[in-house]
Amino acid sequence: MSDSRLRPSLPERLTSRRGAWVSLLLVLLAIVAAFGMLRAAEAPGGNAIAPPSSESAQVKALADEFAGSDEGSVLIIATRDDGGELTDADLASVSALVPEIDATTGHTASQPFASEDEQAAVIQTSIALGEDNTATAEEVKALRSTLAENPIDGMTVLVTGGSAFGADIAGAFEGADFTLLMVTIGIVALLLILTYRSPILWIIPLTVVAIADRLASLATNAVGGVLGLQFDAGIISVLVFGAGTNYALLLISRYREELLKTEDHRLALSTAWRGTAPAILASNVTVVLSLLTLVFAVIPGTRGLGISSAIGLIIALVAVLFALPPLLAVCGRGIFWPFVPRPGQATSDRRVWGAVASRVVRRPVVALVAGGTLLAIMALGLFGTSIGLTQTEKFRVASESAAGLETLSEHFPAGESQPMIVIADSDSVDEVSAAAADVPGVVRVTPLGESENGELGKLMVTGEPGPGTPESLDLVEELRTVVHGVDADALVGGAVAEDLDARAGNVQDLLLIVPLVLSVSFIVLLVLLRSFVAPALLLVVNVVSAVAAIGAGSWLSRVLFGQDALDLQVPLLSFLFLVALGIDYTIFLVHRARSEAATHGTRQGMVRAVANTGGVITSAGIVLAAVFAALGMLPLVTLGQLGLIVGLGVIVDTLVVRTVIVPAIFSLLGDRIWWPSKAPKAPAPSDAPHEDSRQGRESEHDAPHSDPVLAG
Repeated sequence: MSDSRLRPSLPERLTSRRGAWVSLLLVLLAIVAAFGMLRAAEAPGGNAIAPPSSESAQVKALADEFAGSDEGSVLIIATRDDGGELTDADLASVSALVPEIDATTGHTASQPFASEDEQAAVIQTSIALGEDNTATAEEVKALRSTLAENPIDGMTVLVTGGSAFGADIAGAFEGADFTLLMVTIGIVALLLILTYRSPILWIIPLTVVAIADRLASLATNAVGGVLGLQFDAGIISVLVFGAGTNYALLLISRYREELLKTEDHRLALSTAWRGTAPAILASNVTVVLSLLTLVFAVIPGTRGLGISSAIGLIIALVAVLFALPPLLAVCGRGIFWPFVPRPGQATSDRRVWGAVASRVVRRPVVALVAGGTLLAIMALGLFGTSIGLTQTEKFRVASESAAGLETLSEHFPAGESQPMIVIADSDSVDEVSAAAADVPGVVRVTPLGESENGELGKLMVTGEPGPGTPESLDLVEELRTVVHGVDADALVGGAVAEDLDARAGNVQDLLLIVPLVLSVSFIVLLVLLRSFVAPALLLVVNVVSAVAAIGAGSWLSRVLFGQDALDLQVPLLSFLFLVALGIDYTIFLVHRARSEAATHGTRQGMVRAVANTGGVITSAGIVLAAVFAALGMLPLVTLGQLGLIVGLGVIVDTLVVRTVIVPAIFSLLGDRIWWPSKAPKAPAPSDAPHEDSRQGRESEHDAPHSDPVLAG
């Protein structure tokens, strides 16, 4: 007998009596070492929304060449509580705030100037900008505290402007990530308890996934700091918890299935690992490769999210495949208490899912038409959907800066809060200024001085339209056309221009990333299934399901939450997550179907696959949908919309696509689904090999005998 026959396999090493303890010790040492090396890693800053090559990004990069680059502008707007015109006494009271403001900010504020309707007055001042919005928020807080300490009877005073908006975003996120983590853990714990009906089993996978999430946080912070990435840590945490729990559910479900066939729990766990690891690995590879396509994105936050999320999911995969099995092996069969699986027990959930699959297979055309009709109705929600939120629409919760902007828009040109910045050669800056002043919609042009080397000049252009409105975007485009005609090297930036560039960048990313994600998913399915027809049809179904979810989600956003548009990144990220994560469930189901088809034939193999995986796929889908829905806890509308669309899409994908549409397609095509590979054939009864007692028991437990299709 060769050494290879004597050497234990990897799953045996992870689950054997001695190997499990050794594996746990090695895992513990690896975790301690990783935490030790990465404990000082901090999340990188930055929140650029436009491509680095865009005009607005270039203007921001050139800011350091001008004096005052470390300063940000804020506006202080004062109105009467009764909505009346400001009196001379009111204006005097507002003017009295200027010395207090100067003392707080260290800069000289302007005297208040009244609106044409004389119902509001504005003071403009500067504050020191921190390294990020969180640091700047302290300056804004200090200014607001000063105003609160010097109230004016009968008047409301608000701080707004670009710097105030950034500070309010940072303030809204204070403690939000911790809240999201606690809500996510609570959701996962509750659903695991309901799934396993055990007061102790849920603790094991949740602990493993929670450690993976913390390790992923430190690892992504370290990599992000080295590579200068920008990303949302909340989305990464949701992905790690969602995917990690899904992997654990699949492994434990197969483990429970094997416990119904053998008394040896270590053998059952080893068999479960061997049976599920390929599907889990293929699922993880699909999502990771799909996320890595985001390295080609031009939006910094999108690119950073792809790399950091891929790292997080790889850590989740390693944790579930190498830390969870030895833990389960050490705990033994009793971890399922009080419903401990024993050989010979029946499983009602398989009968339910098997019955559903049998009916679909018997009437595949009806099932396919019904499922397709539902997806088509959902997709109708795309009609009337617009893309892009204004500055005030991006907050899910009220903020002083948003309230101040609304007040400002009622009495002043709304563009006052976020003027455009033009940088041109010093020799042509006067001509550029004159040309910009003649552009319709421009209220005024204010020179802001020259660069330190005297080669560049900077202008502030105040527009009439409100930031983020279609009119403001049209004004930026027209302004750029005009100033480029005077100075080809002139650049137009500022928050409104950055919004325009972000829209163009997101469209570019959508057109590039979508084909890449589809290609990655197709190739993985091609390799896994060794077929051309099955991957092509499954991918088409997945795309249709994703589009339907985006349509339904955007309609619900409009109807339930009054959000007339989707944020810029929502369509791309929603499509990416829905396709990549939807392929997860396709892999779980079809990998099992191909295995079953080798013994029972294609149609019967699909029925048995649904019977055996329907429960776990449904549980996994509900968990993933719930953790994505938890993104609604965060204060930005963007994340709430993403959570709603992905959560809805995962539920539909789980209950409709995997349960109805995919089995119907397999039933209609039969063995042709595996072309050009040789179709798996069920052996004839007379030629069937003798099955050992373990296989016989499997047939008894897997097939609900009341259904002739399932009984086979």
